[in-house]
Amino acid sequence: MPLTMAAHGEPQIIRKIGGNPGVRKHLENLGFVVGGIVTVVSSLGGNLIVNVKESRIAINREMAVKILV
Repeated sequence: MPLTMAAHGEPQIIRKIGGNPGVRKHLENLGFVVGGIVTVVSSLGGNLIVNVKESRIAINREMAVKILV
């Protein structure tokens, strides 16, 4: 399921990163890698704040739907 549908506060394992190679590289640079752990902290209008690799990152809905957990 896409990250936008993940339950808040529950750690999720990243299964797949979609999108074109540029988008995948950008997400990888932010810490979103297959097998990594991501936790949704909050969401507002589809935009998410997540914890990944000990950092809080805000991502928009378009990026969040490309991250499958």
